[in-house]
This record gives sequence, structure tokens and C-alpha cells, in this order.
Amino acid sequence: MEKFEMAEGQTGKTEDGKQEESEQRKNRANELSRQVMQLARDSIIVHMRFLDVALSKIKTKIRHGLAGAEADGDVLYYDAIWLLRLYQKEPGFPVRLYLHVLFHYVFYHSFAYEEREGGLWDLAADAAVENVILEMGLPIGRLDTDAEAGNKLRCLKEDIGMLTAERIYRYLKNNPVSRTEMEQWKRLFYRDAHDRWGKQEGLQITQGQWKKISERVKADVKSFSKDKNTSESLEKNLKEATKDRYDYGELLRRFTIIGESMQVNDDEFDYIYYTYGLSAYKDMPLVEPLEYKDEKKVKEFVIAIDTSASCRGETVREFIRKTYSILKGNEYFFQKINVHIIQCDSNVRSDTKISCQEDFEAFMKNGKLIGFGSTDFCPVFDYVDQLLMEGEFENLKGLIYFTDGYGIYPPKMPDYDTIFVFLDDNDERPEVPGWAIPVVLNEDDIEGIKCGTV
Repeated sequence: MEKFEMAEGQTGKTEDGKQEESEQRKNRANELSRQVMQLARDSIIVHMRFLDVALSKIKTKIRHGLAGAEADGDVLYYDAIWLLRLYQKEPGFPVRLYLHVLFHYVFYHSFAYEEREGGLWDLAADAAVENVILEMGLPIGRLDTDAEAGNKLRCLKEDIGMLTAERIYRYLKNNPVSRTEMEQWKRLFYRDAHDRWGKQEGLQITQGQWKKISERVKADVKSFSKDKNTSESLEKNLKEATKDRYDYGELLRRFTIIGESMQVNDDEFDYIYYTYGLSAYKDMPLVEPLEYKDEKKVKEFVIAIDTSASCRGETVREFIRKTYSILKGNEYFFQKINVHIIQCDSNVRSDTKISCQEDFEAFMKNGKLIGFGSTDFCPVFDYVDQLLMEGEFENLKGLIYFTDGYGIYPPKMPDYDTIFVFLDDNDERPEVPGWAIPVVLNEDDIEGIKCGTV
């Protein structure tokens, strides 16, 4: 590969001559860097056919003075001289850069940037894509630091399990790394700057379009599953990127009922007549304000907890706490409430009635999860139906069932709405009946649920 450093001590050349030579070298560097990137692109298509659609969406563009690379979802910008120097040192770098940037967008990393702490999310996203690339064991795109990076990622996997950006980010938040260790992460995993992440205005490829591309890659990976160049981490990251995103608080609006709330109804009150009467008839208003209006508020609902062995206690308790906090937030409760927290495996093990905040705090402090047998959903529905017959509920709107999903569903639809919240996504789980609303929330999602708003 031709070297592009300017020779020192050049003499006998005019300023115009030097400028012309500099321009020629720049043009030559541009052309060679384009060839290098085209070669990298071709190599990826040959070895990973499932990335052809995604690869076709990312264009490349030279930007001198960048001294690195960055992407915005449409274009991968790179400094030609910077790229060629790295290519001279490590021929696999252009392929690695291409793959690194491509997986960032296929895994949806740039679109979650504003929701998280930028520095930690940068580290987490870089580590996640590098883990996928290394795990694929490609004959292309190899770097001198791969062995060290692989050891680092294996240790990380022992601590947190499957390496997705979301899991790594949560780990970094809970286990702050030192400045020295942070520099090590950057040395091993950094490939491109993320300065353009979160700036989506004017892009040709929108957030929704990238999600469709990710869905296509996910489908193509299954088609090429016999290829050796796929990995468990690749499939897990694709599943995380393409899963349906729910606003859990919005779903809980389904558990509201119309009730009477004692407060002034500003929508139906005429202040003109009211103030006129006060001024004309000495504090005698012509109209009185309505003292109440109808509002949607939660009054009665059931939280059912699957206490089979696969549902871990701390995760269950966090789910209960945040579900209750969401429903309680923004005055969505009546002053008097009727909440039942039912624990069940193959049988109903306990039923705790919550009538006030003190009851809930006592349950969270002293309540114990019991059961841990096999799972059958039917006993909870039978039990709730019995409570309805006994008049325990005036107008039960719905039931939230937190479970791993491995159980027997009721044969018929109940008279109230039901949400099944699954601990994690799994294709082997029995199919959910059409009358139920399935929601997948993994442990990271539960921890990230915002309390106090609906």
C-alpha cells in the first residue's frame, strides 16, 4: 500500500506545484480508500448474505479532517488518509468498521441514545456489536486486539449472561468502571464516533425503516442458520432490536373505570355568570359550580403472580412495586381502592387485599412469595370468578398476570380484560389466547419502567 506522508525538506517547487502535488495525493488517497471500502463491502456480502439488504442502505462518503469515522444512519463518513493508514497496519480494519457500524443500526442502538447516559451507552453498544462479530468467527475483519477483546467479553458474559447493549448498559450503571478500565474498553471496542446519534432530522432512512430492515435481517438469519457465520448473540441482539415496544403505563389505562370524583368541573362551569352574580347581588352567584365530574380512575384490579420456580423473587417484587406505583400515580386511584395480589403456581397460594398505601407497604415489607411448583393459569381465573360471585368486586376492570408463560390457559374468555406479562421472549412458549394481551418485559425493561405516570 502506497504511503501518503509528505516528504520533508522538499525544495525547488513553487507553491502552485506543491498545491498541485498535494491535490494529486489527496485524489489518489480518495480513490484507494474507495477501493478498500468496496473490497470490504464485497467481502461482507460473500460471507454474510443475510446482511445484503442492510448493507445496501448504508452509503460511504469521504470527509477529510475527520481523523476517524462516524455514521448517521444514511452515510458512513470516514477520513481517507486515516483509513488507509489503519488498512496498512491491519488489513481487516475496513471490514471490521463496516460491520461495527452496520450492526449498530441493525440493532437499533442509535435510536435509543437520547434515553440513556451517552458515555455509558457508547461503551455498551460498542461492546455488544464487537461481541457479535467475534462470536461469528469470521475469516475476515480480524484485528490484533481480538484475543484480548474476546477474553474481556467472556468475563463480562459470566457476570451478566447474554451480551446485548441493554444488558451491558445496565451492568455499567450498577458497576461503575474506573477511568483506566474505561480507556481499555475504548481501546478494545471503539471503532466510530457516535456524535450523530440521536440527530434523525432530514435522514432518508427513518427509524421505522431501520426497524423493517432489522426484521428482514432477522428473517434472513434464520434462512442462513446452517451457515457457520451466525451466532447466538447475533440472534439475541436482533430479537431485542425487533421486539415490540410497549408503553406499559398506557396499557394499564385499560384498567380504568368511570367514577365520581369530588372536584370542580371546569369544563361545564360558566365563570361569567358566576362573577356577574357576585358583583351585582353582593356575593350571591347566579350559578353554583358543579362539585364533581366523571374521571377515569383505577378502583379495582387484580395482580396475579406466577410463583413457579422460573420466576425469580426480586424480579417479581420489582414488577409488583412498579405496577402499583404506575396505577397509583397522577391520582388515578380513588381514595378507596380494592386491589388483590394473588400468588399461584398450579393452585392459588395466597390472596393479599390492598385497600390503602399502608396495606401495600406492609405487603412489600413482610409479604413472602410462596409456591414454586408447576404452572396452571386456570385456578386464578376460577378464584377471581368466585370473588365476583361473592360480591368482592363492584366493577373489576382487569387482571394483570406476571408469568414465564409456561402454563395452561383458561378455555374461555373472562368477563374482564387480561394482560399476560411475560418475563422474557421465547418462541417455545404456548400460544396466548386471542382474548389476552401479551406483553414481553425482560428484567431490564422492568427496571426501566417509569413510575408515577400513566
